[in-house]
Amino acid sequence: MEKYPHYLERLQNATRKYWDKAALNSIGGESFTYGQMATQIEKFHLVFEKLGIKKGEKIALWARNGARWGMSYLSVNTYETVIVPLLADFTAESAQFLVNHSESIALFTNEDKWKQMDIQQMPALRFVVDVDSWKLLYAADEQISAAFAGMDELFAAKWPDGYGPGDVVFPTDNWDNLSTINYTSGSTGDPKGVMLTYRNFSANVDFSQRNVPAGDKMVSMLPMAHMYGLVIEFIYPLCNGTAIYWLGKAPTPATLLKAFADVKPYLLITVPLVMEKIYKSKIKPTLDKPAVKFLLKVPGVNQIIYKKVKDGLVQAFGGNVQEFIMGGAALNPEVEKIFKKIKFPYLVGYGMTEACPLLAYEHWTKYVPGSCGKAVDCATVRIDSEDPQHIAGEIQAKGENITIGYFKNPEASANAFTEDGFLRTGDLGIMDKDGNIFIKGRSKSMILTANGQNVYPEEVEAIVNNQPFVAESVVVDRAGKIVALVYLDKDGIKNAKLDDEAVSDLPEKILAGANRLLPAYSKIAKVEPVLVPFEKTPKMSIKRFLYK
Repeated sequence: MEKYPHYLERLQNATRKYWDKAALNSIGGESFTYGQMATQIEKFHLVFEKLGIKKGEKIALWARNGARWGMSYLSVNTYETVIVPLLADFTAESAQFLVNHSESIALFTNEDKWKQMDIQQMPALRFVVDVDSWKLLYAADEQISAAFAGMDELFAAKWPDGYGPGDVVFPTDNWDNLSTINYTSGSTGDPKGVMLTYRNFSANVDFSQRNVPAGDKMVSMLPMAHMYGLVIEFIYPLCNGTAIYWLGKAPTPATLLKAFADVKPYLLITVPLVMEKIYKSKIKPTLDKPAVKFLLKVPGVNQIIYKKVKDGLVQAFGGNVQEFIMGGAALNPEVEKIFKKIKFPYLVGYGMTEACPLLAYEHWTKYVPGSCGKAVDCATVRIDSEDPQHIAGEIQAKGENITIGYFKNPEASANAFTEDGFLRTGDLGIMDKDGNIFIKGRSKSMILTANGQNVYPEEVEAIVNNQPFVAESVVVDRAGKIVALVYLDKDGIKNAKLDDEAVSDLPEKILAGANRLLPAYSKIAKVEPVLVPFEKTPKMSIKRFLYK
């Protein structure tokens, strides 16, 4: 007997209980109830069955977020075919390559995306479905076309008296079967398709249901083909009976704020970059006003101001958010200090695709600034160091939520684990006596200076990013010298009406300002402006490997 319910059992129960409640919604577009979602899932199952698709075969999903993305995912996942979600931002060439690499026999995609692909390059594909209309974009033979054309007849024949809550049954005897293959990048070199089982998902959904707040409505902003968005913004809330609202297009600040005001979500999942931008544009200018600065020194009055700032921030997100969960990178310490002062309900968690995705989390009331929470209870997390409380070592994890390896990549799978079966995260950190984990950086990006000191670029960048007129930065090692590549804050410069001479002085000022706060061994030798924003991954962390 398993020690917690299978996530598909939770989804089955939620579907039965909330049959007429909104489940999947595209903001400004279609909405489907739990009942409509279950009905469409059953229709796809009947077509798959008719076509003789077997459990364990692979079906890829390369499409934009939305209500039908959710239904496509669940139709494949609950049939026990292996779902291969590909990031919508991947190029057609990468998507094509990964459809082949994953041995997918079918593809769900958007029509405009399909037009960029070449079926000749994907010989194993039997059919392609348009996520936006369920129509067939390609069928390898007549039998497939007939099965899809007869979808409603198949359904009517099986359920002549209608399909109701009691008819929803999802399979749960598959704990250690492969559920999902998730590719961590679109590179066509040596692709790493992380293999995740139904157990991996169940462990994280169980942890989330016990520890993360539950509520009625959720705005989903992250890429769905990424584990962070998939599990925390879609599967775990859906198992609670939550209504998920997707932002169709890439959100502008205006569409985002309108969505929050309309939906009033109970939880917000985001990345530090978003909250840092809000801090710089909304909070900092208010707190920096001379009159406010003066009042903040007055005991009692300062608490009133802090409360006002916090309430304004929570209202901007619809007024109902109980917790702001950030992940994917560390939060800037200056921002964190203010968030703590105003009692903002935030926390920074830690995860990775290989952990489906959670490795650490702590409720905001107990969260320690600078940390990324404590290890989730479905995993054991350790620091590979002789003094884990003081000397950084690799963070390693073992547990029910950890991947079984990489698809068709035995070498990468073998290298990913220690001899005693712990996953090597590639991240460096320390852990305090209470179990709070503090990430120091990626082992790959650590800089070893000429005098043997370890410098974590992330810690230097946090200080550089706090300098006036810095939008973002990347710290690199050039022949033992630390160089900060800086993208300047164009809007800030415009608002401050700086002339060309003042702008050309900025690198020197940034250098001096940052070095005043940095220890001798990590002082910056040079600040070099870059002309365009840094390239980012789907979870909005900077692609460091591109910068030298």
